[in-house]
Amino acid sequence: MTDKSKGGRPRPTGVILQHEDHFEPCRELADWARETFIEPGGTLENEDHEHLQHASIGFLWTNVANAKKGRRIVGQAEPGKPMGMGGKWGKARQEYQVTQWFGEVPDFIITLDANYASQCSDAEFCALVEHELYHCAQEKDEFGAPRFNQQTGLPVFGMRGHDIEEFIGVVRRYGAEATHIQELIQAAKEGPTIAPANIAQSCGTCLARAA
Repeated sequence: MTDKSKGGRPRPTGVILQHEDHFEPCRELADWARETFIEPGGTLENEDHEHLQHASIGFLWTNVANAKKGRRIVGQAEPGKPMGMGGKWGKARQEYQVTQWFGEVPDFIITLDANYASQCSDAEFCALVEHELYHCAQEKDEFGAPRFNQQTGLPVFGMRGHDIEEFIGVVRRYGAEATHIQELIQAAKEGPTIAPANIAQSCGTCLARAA
């Protein structure tokens, strides 16, 4: 279940927050993400996600705590088709579970930490959802051009890694040029391209702050 009674962004209800080790599909969240970031004319439309107009994306809330290398994980994007080991039965079992959640096997599944989502700011929530959408990519051919299915003409989807992964200490010691983060620094200097008022139109809970 998702609470949108107060308008704005979808929020996990007490059901998902209280159940132990729970996963719950959320169609409202998938619709909100598509209408906000992907579809033309969305309040926070991003042309970088244009290829996702043709993608099926399933969203899950979870209250299962997750961490990697000492850092809390609050979101994860992955292919919809199960890729794990386990033989024919194991893969069939995973695919069955995914179908039970979404009615199909989507191109991508995005899982969000319900506890984090219930407490973070609107800007943080939008940043989290877009971060995961950026992982949902269109594959490229050997020349770097976007790949399309020759039969359907639709994009061929795949996962995308981060643009930049670096330690602050390394940047401090060797600088932006040696660590290839000039574009990141320039983007930070230019400031956010989305105004608080635009976030408010999508999320609804920061109207007072944006006024």
